[in-house]
Amino acid sequence: MSPAEWQIVALSLRVTLIAVAMTLPVAYGLAWVLARNRFPGRFLLDALVHLPLVLPPVVTGYVLLLTFGRNGPIGAFLEQTLGISLVFHWTGAALAAAVMALPLMVRAMRLSIEAVDRKLVDAARTLGAGRLRAFFTVTLPLSLPGILAGGVLGFARAIGEFGATITFAANIPGETRTLPLAIYTKLQLPGGEIAVARLAIIAVILSLGALILSEWLVRRSAGKDAHVL
Repeated sequence: MSPAEWQIVALSLRVTLIAVAMTLPVAYGLAWVLARNRFPGRFLLDALVHLPLVLPPVVTGYVLLLTFGRNGPIGAFLEQTLGISLVFHWTGAALAAAVMALPLMVRAMRLSIEAVDRKLVDAARTLGAGRLRAFFTVTLPLSLPGILAGGVLGFARAIGEFGATITFAANIPGETRTLPLAIYTKLQLPGGEIAVARLAIIAVILSLGALILSEWLVRRSAGKDAHVL
């Protein structure tokens, strides 16, 4: 592989890892709210969380552009107040990947939280633990496999993100050109088939490895043999 291709892989990993890291606490918070609470508008919140799964990614990228662009309500505030610009920057690619990965992460974590027996939490509260302590000593440790599985699924989704990224962050070499965008770009060039094959193999290896790891974590959390894949 050429140095430029290694740069693409490194950028993709940086964007993906930061996207997953910034999404983990948000995804777990949403998963906990949806799993443990009943309130008016819960189904609407659930639908909004999962909306990126059913919307065309280009539409999601357009919404991000309207919201976080230089003239958007949040984007203008970030740029004028903090000097942060997301459009045409690798941080914008990370945001797009994070939004697209969020639904899968919330779903995995929610299932894990729902699997935690409420009687264990009630027992901890009966023994004198406060709500916060019961959460950190019972709910959080028991839902950890779901957190890990959600993180890995989010990684697999983020590493393959294309539509929202190219719409919101564009396709800038060395800045926002991640693996999917690089593959798309090289497909447009004469004689780019070999480079496309190399990058595609790397994308398959990363995504497949993430899915296998996620399946292993899910099976382990369900009490099954972790070695059977």
